[in-house]
Amino acid sequence: MGNCCRSPAAVAREDVDPRKPQPRPHRTANPEPKPKPLSVLLPGTCDIDGNIEEKYLVDRELGRGEFGVTYLCMDKDTRELLACKSIPKRKLRTAVDVEDVRREVSIMRHLPRSPSIVSLREACEDEHAVHLVMELCEGGELFDRIVARGHYTERAAAAVTKTIVEVVQLCHKHGVIHRDLKPENFLFANKKENSPLKAIDFGLSIFFKPGERFSEIVGSPYYMAPEVLKRNYGPEIDIWSAGVILYILLCGVPPFWAESEQGVAQAILRGIIDFKREPWPSVSESAKDLVRHMLEPDPKLRLTAKQVLEHSWLQNAKKAPNVPLGDVVKSRLKQFSVMNRFKRRALRVIADHLSVEEVEDIKEMFKKIDTDNDGIVSCEELKAGLTKYGTHLAESEAQMLIEAVDTHGKGVLDYGEFVAVSLHLQRMANDEHLRRAFSHFDKDSNGYIEAEELHQALVEDGPDDSMDIANDILQEVDTDKDGKISYDEFVAMMKTGTDWRKASRHYSRGRFNSLSVRLMKDGSLNMGSEN
Repeated sequence: MGNCCRSPAAVAREDVDPRKPQPRPHRTANPEPKPKPLSVLLPGTCDIDGNIEEKYLVDRELGRGEFGVTYLCMDKDTRELLACKSIPKRKLRTAVDVEDVRREVSIMRHLPRSPSIVSLREACEDEHAVHLVMELCEGGELFDRIVARGHYTERAAAAVTKTIVEVVQLCHKHGVIHRDLKPENFLFANKKENSPLKAIDFGLSIFFKPGERFSEIVGSPYYMAPEVLKRNYGPEIDIWSAGVILYILLCGVPPFWAESEQGVAQAILRGIIDFKREPWPSVSESAKDLVRHMLEPDPKLRLTAKQVLEHSWLQNAKKAPNVPLGDVVKSRLKQFSVMNRFKRRALRVIADHLSVEEVEDIKEMFKKIDTDNDGIVSCEELKAGLTKYGTHLAESEAQMLIEAVDTHGKGVLDYGEFVAVSLHLQRMANDEHLRRAFSHFDKDSNGYIEAEELHQALVEDGPDDSMDIANDILQEVDTDKDGKISYDEFVAMMKTGTDWRKASRHYSRGRFNSLSVRLMKDGSLNMGSEN
């Protein structure tokens, strides 16, 4: 963990070794005055005078985001355990960053105390960082419980949804749009099954007045309402995001999923919700009705928070089915997306055609990681071996890598599969490698991978449903909808993410300054970088 036991102030400061000779300052007749430290919090909003460590004993690191690090801390007087989110000022590079922090503090102070919102105890800043001392939640993220369970019963999903929508209702009643509702932003107070659930992050929230519209694209792609993509939205977007969470709770995957931001956006704008695949046939009609009304594309027709809470499915939550929704949900959450079947084949093709020089280092790594010299690498060997090479993976992540390329379904990697994992980790696939792989699938050399060619490639893995999978892959990869996969579309697939959960984690702050989203006259979506 490195800095896990250092104080927020120490982490915020640039490290200086006192034993190392420091350069002598250049003396001038009129030395420049020392710049005044950046002031982030507004006057009158600091609760603590002086150093935060005078009042709190700061302990280990609990979590880390794009801007801040959260630590376990203890009030020296009351001995109460709390959480301290410290935001180094050096990371607040723009006026927008500073305003985000100010607004986050203002909103957390503005909202009334609620059992469903983590309480802000104190806020202060020193020369190096802003510190937010908050209620401690020890039960982990809603996101992690979804992944661990693989599914929620309807009754449990209803209880979670009720809490989330109550937070939305409270925010809207007090003139706040949350703008970043997702499972990662909800923590359980403790590890008990019936633990209270609390909203924890208001970093992208904003104050609003009735009728006011916003155009800034914020949030995480999978949870964005269509009107956010159209740059014209109001508080209704929070209900959409809550609807996406409800869909995930009930089936384990997002309703609008693709392997690129553009693909996700197009899926959101199409607005087609899949209720046919497992486990949806087993889900009550009342639950599906609520999902439909929360994911209503027209914000004027979408349910309000009050209407959601009055819906019969939530009103009768205690009577909702309390039976598991099937192993299919759990397996979906534990495996990479179906798209990865094609990527796995492509990685193996690349691996099979690498030169001796290109695989020499990988071969040496395989020998070192295969500690029992049986010619295969287990999950434990992969995790331990990659740690030696500076790549730290959780056991679940190591298992995901194995599942991504394990063609035999044995839960281990042979040498060829190990090469594919190495390619995935090292991003070795250059244009020459990709051209070779594309040509492997493009059997008739006409410059496209067509449906039958894709089907034949997947048949080599032996799945009975390879034609259905091929159609699913074609639907996602074929972005221009001409019924075949071009080289550019193939490259785009190979270079994008492979797991919605990992991708969801990636958007920790969710502000797309670098993304330009334009809705074209024909209704198609075009995304490109702004200069």
